[in-house]
Amino acid sequence: MATTRSEPPQCSAPISEEILLEYWMAALDEAAETAIEEHLFACDECGGRLRGTIALAEALRDVARSGSLRVIVSDDFVRQAKAEGRTVREYTPPRGGVVACTISADDDFLIARLVAELAGLPRVDLGIYDSEGRERGRMADVPVDAAARAVLYQESATFAKAAPDDVMVLRLLAVEAGGERVLGEYEMRHTRTIPGPAAW
Repeated sequence: MATTRSEPPQCSAPISEEILLEYWMAALDEAAETAIEEHLFACDECGGRLRGTIALAEALRDVARSGSLRVIVSDDFVRQAKAEGRTVREYTPPRGGVVACTISADDDFLIARLVAELAGLPRVDLGIYDSEGRERGRMADVPVDAAARAVLYQESATFAKAAPDDVMVLRLLAVEAGGERVLGEYEMRHTRTIPGPAAW
């Protein structure tokens, strides 16, 4: 039975997907951007990989903008969503306190603004816990806006719309050489207000 061999790469110095993405996002300095452009003009292989990277990034962005993912977002994301006429339900739970929350059928995004002192921290994780303190999930090394002193957590609107009454505890954790330190704990008490039975 004949086997199909993949063609060996033709590029002697292929550009990594990470650099291609930074190039597409205009995140490189001028010298690096110029060098990448010169390479892409001469290299069909890397040009094809750039097109694939762009397609993947666009697809991921579309999923993130659907409100269906649990992700960390920025203030710019929230402002843009509102400017586009999307409905954003946002809560700012007090650090160490409780907030009653819900979601309606018409809401596109569900955001928790978690305020904490974030300056100078090497890494911040977001832990998601149930009411008994069991960890349900964790986002490692989340992006933070130290100047705004907040992390904006987007809960999946799809998940929340199907959820029964529930309690979720969010913890911002500074991960340092000596271990973890709690920067803030925020209890979200969800009440289902959408008619019909919950999904579970």
